[in-house]
Amino acid sequence: MSTTVSAEIITIGDEILFGHILDTNTQWIGLELTDIGILPAKKTSVGDRYDEILEAFRRAFDRYDVVIVTGGLGPTKDDITKQVLCDFFETELEIHEEALEHVTAFFSKRGREMIESNRLQAALPKKCKYLVNHWGTAPGMWFEKDGKVLVSLPGVPYEMKELMKHSVLPALEAHFSLPVIVHHTIRTIGIGESFLAEKIADWENALPKHVKLAYLPSFSGVKLRLTGYGSDRVALTEELLKYGEGLNMLAGIYIYAQNELEIEEKVGQLLAEKGATLATAESCTGGYIAHRITGIPGSSTYFLGGVVSYANEVKEAVLDVPSEYLKTYGAVSEQVAEAMAEGVRTRLGATFAISTTGIAGPGGGTEEKPVGTIWIACAGPQGTVSRKLQLGTLRDVNIQLTAMHVLNMLRQSLELD
Repeated sequence: MSTTVSAEIITIGDEILFGHILDTNTQWIGLELTDIGILPAKKTSVGDRYDEILEAFRRAFDRYDVVIVTGGLGPTKDDITKQVLCDFFETELEIHEEALEHVTAFFSKRGREMIESNRLQAALPKKCKYLVNHWGTAPGMWFEKDGKVLVSLPGVPYEMKELMKHSVLPALEAHFSLPVIVHHTIRTIGIGESFLAEKIADWENALPKHVKLAYLPSFSGVKLRLTGYGSDRVALTEELLKYGEGLNMLAGIYIYAQNELEIEEKVGQLLAEKGATLATAESCTGGYIAHRITGIPGSSTYFLGGVVSYANEVKEAVLDVPSEYLKTYGAVSEQVAEAMAEGVRTRLGATFAISTTGIAGPGGGTEEKPVGTIWIACAGPQGTVSRKLQLGTLRDVNIQLTAMHVLNMLRQSLELD
């Protein structure tokens, strides 16, 4: 019978700790381990310091079944992972003939000189199993002790990923008797995490012990991730889908997808299904919404274009916003937001149009209209709707939240149309 197999992921390198390089390896490894039934229990990042790396290995190997290590395998003096591994497993380095042949061929094919530091890439701990890195010179290394496994991989993401996919993951599946872990994601929008938790509390409390719920809030809404543990992948997947359907009964108005779709992808699907088109008129978001929409492959089938009407003169001349609206109500107003949406819809001949106008910050606010005051609107065949947002003082946050709200407004209009 399979039991829970847990793992720790360790990244090595000052460049990660200092923020010079973004650690994408840990996220990717965590997803891949989960897919084969290994539970990522902890992640650790350490700098290029011998004592700290050694202590990280000791702690991880004491607590978990699998330890995945990335980084510190290059040819420079700061790359000390191999020496620490030797001391941890009580062994020593030796030139591995297969690894040497690989490194030699690697440089020969590229017409580059084989210097001593590159030759030392083939020096491996005697107790490791050599994992060939067909995409670089840093080796992969597999260690076993007391039924546990430690794998050391290069930190370069594409090299690490190929080694994981072709060598490490299949070997882990063969080494352990693994349970099945299945994730099911429900995407919600337009409701805060605490309000959502209160609304679905009884449903959450009734979940069985082998099903866990996680709340994952972001600017795009709150993701609800159901994780099930069992032995039958098909049955477990069906079970999670049923729980998702039950959740839809409680919070359906806020749920826009039962998968990993972003809101702009959902909107694109709805537009494509209806054979409808979209145009945007942006002031305070400065083209960010158009950027998100056009980031989706195939968006050219429904997105006609957009206008970034930052200045009032552009609102008047290009979007036909009446000058009296600007004078009487101001650029940040319900009337102007609606006129912008209607204007760009007419100008570009779109089925639907959305608009934003507001004070993103950090300056520009008044007592009547403080920073974070934003109006959004959506114009379509059934008319125009608008809404006032009262956000905070952080510019980037306000832009992202505004995009989320207006795209959700468009989704709701499309679903009602």
